[in-house]
Amino acid sequence: MPSQESRPTIHIPGTTSHTIAQRARSGGHEGTLRYLKTGTGTPLVLLHTVRTQAEHFRHLIPLIADRYTVYALDLPGMGYSEIVPGASYDEPAMRAGVERLLTELDLNDVTLAGESMGAVLALTTAAELPERVRRVVAVNTYDFRGGIARSSLLARVVVSGVLAPGVGPVIAGVEPKPALSKILQGGLGDKSALREDYVDELLQVGSRPGYPTVARAVYQSLPSLIAARSRYREVKAPVHLVYGEMDWSRPSDREANKQLLPAADFTQVRKAGHFIALERPDVLADLLNAVA
Repeated sequence: MPSQESRPTIHIPGTTSHTIAQRARSGGHEGTLRYLKTGTGTPLVLLHTVRTQAEHFRHLIPLIADRYTVYALDLPGMGYSEIVPGASYDEPAMRAGVERLLTELDLNDVTLAGESMGAVLALTTAAELPERVRRVVAVNTYDFRGGIARSSLLARVVVSGVLAPGVGPVIAGVEPKPALSKILQGGLGDKSALREDYVDELLQVGSRPGYPTVARAVYQSLPSLIAARSRYREVKAPVHLVYGEMDWSRPSDREANKQLLPAADFTQVRKAGHFIALERPDVLADLLNAVA
């Protein structure tokens, strides 16, 4: 459970918070993982975007909890999962965290639903653990060059600064609320979908000791997310690709993934951006509940 000093400021009704301890054989390279749980039914695992946490799905979870047992994971080092000095935050390391959730809790017949980076991890986890995964819903896969830097000039400047040698760690530790809000709004068709209390929660997490290092490492991991596309053809479970009409991906990026996953269903959400879980949770809930 999060400590009193780092308790989340947002509570999703009906959810309880749990942790998964590091495995003894990890040699200290894994940290404790935190996840939220609620609902009844077959397991559904939610995987969040870059720079967010399980509360990213605060509006979606209540819409699906009567059809699924929902597990919303804080990816390694993010949200209230443990920050381990020197840990990797590339795609294989992030995927290992998802695999831990499925294997340590012995989840089977799982629906994996991820957004952005979480969508990539949903697909690669399905490739890695086909015997456990029933279905994948991949929303706005974050597997193309540029990533969030395509959002706006401000995002390009900030991300370039975070990645810069020398000054990068310093810039990663400075996160004014107006700047974070503006960058996140660049991923929304409906700017009002970004709630102030959610931004405050992200800022609280961003103030955790060591978090700037995590944030910088996650942005540095984009090449590994692009490389992970090579695993998509291995996915045996049914896949539903979902894209916001105004997502940062280009039509060519979306078409390339449709070619890699030719049997996948495809939905494009009108007037929506990158963070569909924030602005159109009803669309995702309808897709998920229809196949529960």
